[in-house]
Amino acid sequence: MNTYDCEPTLTDTQVLEFCKQGFLMLEGVVPDEINRQAFEFLEEHTEHGCSVGSIDGVIENVLLNPQATGAIRSLLGKNFTYPADLYGPGNQIQCPKPAGPWHIDGGAVFGPHLDCLQVFYIPQDTPLELGPTEVLPGSHFLIADGIPSMAHYGSIRGAVPTAGPAGSIFLTAYPIWHRRGASTAKGVRNLLKYSYKRTVPPERDWIREPNFVPRRAKDAPPRQKFHREHQRAIYDAAEMFYWLCGMHSEYHTTSGNNFPVHHSS
Repeated sequence: MNTYDCEPTLTDTQVLEFCKQGFLMLEGVVPDEINRQAFEFLEEHTEHGCSVGSIDGVIENVLLNPQATGAIRSLLGKNFTYPADLYGPGNQIQCPKPAGPWHIDGGAVFGPHLDCLQVFYIPQDTPLELGPTEVLPGSHFLIADGIPSMAHYGSIRGAVPTAGPAGSIFLTAYPIWHRRGASTAKGVRNLLKYSYKRTVPPERDWIREPNFVPRRAKDAPPRQKFHREHQRAIYDAAEMFYWLCGMHSEYHTTSGNNFPVHHSS
């Protein structure tokens, strides 16, 4: 098991936004030369489990990318685990193709805990025409039983395509709903997916904003409504934020049309 530590880079507001949305997009953070080498390697090696990490600089610039690890450190705490290697061909898609089914990956656990991040790296420019992965904001709280209960959904208003330039990295809460987007262009879309895990109890040790009060986490409800009912969206995001602050025991709600309450300063 490999562990890594660095300085956190997210602020209170950014951590709360991740709690509400369940994903964070970092566009074009991997150097062009690394993207080029990774793309060429995947074009030449189509066998399962080929080691993209054998390319000089991939571990440092992708798995341990400074912008990505700063955000991961903010969300998972000190000494998070990271993969020993980056394996291809991963989610290599021959386009054009229709959209895939909405799904969550195996082993997803729903609730306020954030112990694992699933991360996507695209080594090539991935416009909408290549059918980038779509994510459903806030759906990391929307309990589902897997593909059989989710596949009948088609296009969902508010879904976000992870289109972006080569070298983009997308962090997601592990249980977020996602699917392959519909593609119209001809070609191959390469996507590498891997995960990071927490090793320490949560605490509010990211970048603190002087005027940010944790108990007001409920004052900025999510923009999306992908929950069992509207009020639940506010409860769930606030509870996750409290948990990440190491304050879960101080989180309280009462029945009815109200908000989470906090009894300490």
